[in-house]
Amino acid sequence: MRNISIVLAICLILFGSCRAQQETLQENLLNINGVDCSIHGSSAPDRKEYVFNVLKNRYAFPADSELLKEITLQQLAASASDRDFPQDKAVIITATVGNVKVGGVESCNCKTKDHQYRDTHIELIPDAQHDEPRYRVIAEVTPRLRLMMAAKGVNWTTDELKHTLIGRKVRITGWLFYDAEHERESVANNPQGQHDWRATCWEIHPITAIEILND
Repeated sequence: MRNISIVLAICLILFGSCRAQQETLQENLLNINGVDCSIHGSSAPDRKEYVFNVLKNRYAFPADSELLKEITLQQLAASASDRDFPQDKAVIITATVGNVKVGGVESCNCKTKDHQYRDTHIELIPDAQHDEPRYRVIAEVTPRLRLMMAAKGVNWTTDELKHTLIGRKVRITGWLFYDAEHERESVANNPQGQHDWRATCWEIHPITAIEILND
């Protein structure tokens, strides 16, 4: 895959300073605080995450022929099978943002604890009146896409997305991914689960475009 050099400008307005950081995605590597993190993350080749992390860490923007424009938020939320949709396709989903938060420490990001290099979890719901777990579909901004958007002058940090998106109606574009590790926490897969916090294992991961719509 071709090398991609990205210049990330970070302005820290609250502290009255601005700095520029050069980040390079080379041979699918992301430099995280001096350590190269591959597109496989920190997973060993014999682990299922070794393959799944490649899907999570995609940073190509989908072509029009790769978009499944007819899929809805409700269809994703109801699905309990990884066979319902193709994971090599992307979707465009209109929804309301219920919450935005920093993702967990994951192998796809080489187990970093640095928020800048962890995913941002965005909870998509139909509207503010339907925010229970059975309605929530997770969409994720990844570090690679965050850096690529920053090079275009677009701020996709978790703090900025939390400030601008919660409660807003949005149109989200991104790749489909079935995160099977959450089957015991998804209403579609485990309807009576005491620890369900999401509707489905299906995610929009990674997000490649965010558009805020008029309320």
